[in-house]
This record gives sequence, structure tokens and C-alpha cells, in this order.
Amino acid sequence: MSYKIIVDSCGELPEQLKKDARFESVPLEIFVDDFHIVDDATFDQADFLQKVKESPNSPKSTCPSPERYMAAYDCEAEHVYAVTLSSKLSGSYNSAELGKSLYIEEKGPKQIHVFDSKSASVGETLIAMKIQECEEAGMDFEAVIAAVDDYIAEQNTYFVLETLETLRKNGRLSNLKAFVASALNIKPVMGSTPEGEICQLDQARGMNKALDKMISAMLGKVQDCEHKILAIAHCNCPKRAKAVMEKVAQLAKFKDIFMVDTAGISSMYANDGGIIMVV
Repeated sequence: MSYKIIVDSCGELPEQLKKDARFESVPLEIFVDDFHIVDDATFDQADFLQKVKESPNSPKSTCPSPERYMAAYDCEAEHVYAVTLSSKLSGSYNSAELGKSLYIEEKGPKQIHVFDSKSASVGETLIAMKIQECEEAGMDFEAVIAAVDDYIAEQNTYFVLETLETLRKNGRLSNLKAFVASALNIKPVMGSTPEGEICQLDQARGMNKALDKMISAMLGKVQDCEHKILAIAHCNCPKRAKAVMEKVAQLAKFKDIFMVDTAGISSMYANDGGIIMVV
């Protein structure tokens, strides 16, 4: 069976998947004051981070329209899958579902399924790769959905932020708490809940200690590392991400580990210097 995998732009596709015609990235959009940024190949991370740093306001984002998803579904592939940013963080999932309903209403029945990643960034990427693995193994449409749902239920997302400024600007953290954390060099170790919400797992004084705690939290939870792929995304800090990757490789043997730089939406969440890790 032919298939197509659509990933909203919070999921960073590695270069080999960008070149694969069976994959499509559907862009979200970002607003920093009066600046409008499309999260696609034109995204300039350095310019974006500078605009965020200079603005007193939090950047805002909008999800792809149902019509944009509908257009992505309009293809020759028999099986179509969409993977979106956690529905607890964005309207992208609901938009993708509405786009599916509109497509079927206008074009007729088609095998389309939308996955709520309950994650973000490379969590979405890993889910897309799992769909491809199942399709290449010859599984039927319903079997792929069941296998990927199980994969999502087992997946865990972790991240460490260099700065709490974005959380402060968007009202998720008080000015006092952000100031104290900054003054004391406190770095929160964050994660995802099973429902796809953000939670704080731990904290440490200094980035290196926080990253060590993130690695420990991940290795304390993951099982059968040799059968799993670990994905790491970084926002403008490749050396830091490489150090994390090397440390993890020393402590556990994964099937594979890959690293990408964050695209627009993930850069908005992670901010300059942030590290995201998903397995």
C-alpha cells in the first residue's frame, strides 16, 4: 500500500526525510510583535531568537488551518497519517481532525488518521518514523494505528531550558520565580505527562547538572534501550547537544541516536540554549 506521513512543523524532519516525497511538513506560524514568521524552510533561527530577546512580549503561534491539512490529505497515497504537536499545547491536532472531516465530506472516504503526539519536536519525528517502519513492514492501516498508539503511550519527552524568559513572558511563571531562578542559576528539568502536558521533573544549579539529571531521569525510565531510538533536538547549541549524546552513548546502548537543530515552533518553546530529548 502507498502511504503519506504529514507532520506539523513542530516536528523536525532529518534531512533524509525532508527529501522523501512520502513525508510533508505542514507549517505553523509565529508572531513576535509585528513580525510574522512562517515555520518552513525560510525560518531563520538566529533572527528569530534575536527578535524574541529584544521583545518584552512572548512570541505567539498559530496552527495550520483545516484547509491546509485538507490540501495535504489530497494525494494519491492510500494510507495517510498526520502527526501533530500535543493537543494540550496547540490547536494543531483539532485542526488536522477538522481537515480530515472536511476532506471526507468533499472528496469521499479515505483512510486518514491523525495522531496526537502528546509530545513535541523530535517526539513527533520519532512517531513519524515509527509509522514508516510499520508501513514498510507491510502492516495494514488499523494495525499501524494500534502499533503507533502503543508507541506514543510509551514515549517520554524531556527538556532543559537555558532561560525561563519565555515562560515568564507568557505568564506561566511569576517574575519573582524567574528572577530568583536566574540569579541562582537554577535550571528546571522538564518533561511531559501521559496526557501531553508540560511538568517539572527536577531542577539543578547549573546547566551541566541539570542535563545530568535529565539523562538520569530518562535512563531510569526507559527499558530495552537496544531496541529504541533516542532523538535529541537543540536550540542553537550543537556542542551542548553533542556532549549529551556522547554521555548517553557511554551509559546505555541505544539502537540509534540522532540529533537535529530546532525549527521555529520548537525554538519558541526551547529558547536559545534549550535541549530536548525524546525516547
